[in-house]
Amino acid sequence: MAKKIQNQEEVMVAEAVSKTEKFFETNGKKVIVALVALIIACAGGFAYKFLVLDKDEAGANELIIKAQERFSGEDPNFELALNGDENGAGFLDVIEQYGSTKAGNLASHYAGICYLRLGDLESADKYLKMYDAVGGSVAAEIIDAQNICLQGDIQVEKGNYAEAAKLFAEAAAVSENEFTPYFLVKQAEALYATGDKEGARKCYKTITEKYPNTIQAREADKCLGL
Repeated sequence: MAKKIQNQEEVMVAEAVSKTEKFFETNGKKVIVALVALIIACAGGFAYKFLVLDKDEAGANELIIKAQERFSGEDPNFELALNGDENGAGFLDVIEQYGSTKAGNLASHYAGICYLRLGDLESADKYLKMYDAVGGSVAAEIIDAQNICLQGDIQVEKGNYAEAAKLFAEAAAVSENEFTPYFLVKQAEALYATGDKEGARKCYKTITEKYPNTIQAREADKCLGL
């Protein structure tokens, strides 16, 4: 029985990682572009801000471009996106030079993703936690929720399913958007791994009731018999 439970947990971990990778592949570039557009749109203001802060923002926005291209291109290179080379800066360079800017904050988030994709969980967790939630728009809230979700994925990798479930619940609560049922499924899977079948059922029930036309709702229907 113990071996069976262990195998079930291993399958769930593999599925969690697979779903996260699909999330990046499907939505990563769209979310990056949306948030960078938000950052650029926020420029302007008083004289001091224009002379000092906006110069830093402009420099950070310019520096982060190559790292974003390497992160979200057709053939992503997470090592180069993270560390950069003679042809362009990496996310770590942006953080070092402009860590207090909006682009620097975004770079912390994507440095965490790069480390996660490179298999360095501790560094991934460190940089994901350095990111400060932005809020204020759908695009920003998606980034905020994604960041929390990725922290949850790291806890899944470590076998800390109860902590992962809390983080997935937090991600789902950030805002109501197209990704909310996705986070609820991950919460349900983490709760099931802890043995909390009733908690998992509640998550699936929420999905079927509030998001009936989603792919996750069809998945939830199948899982309600747990």
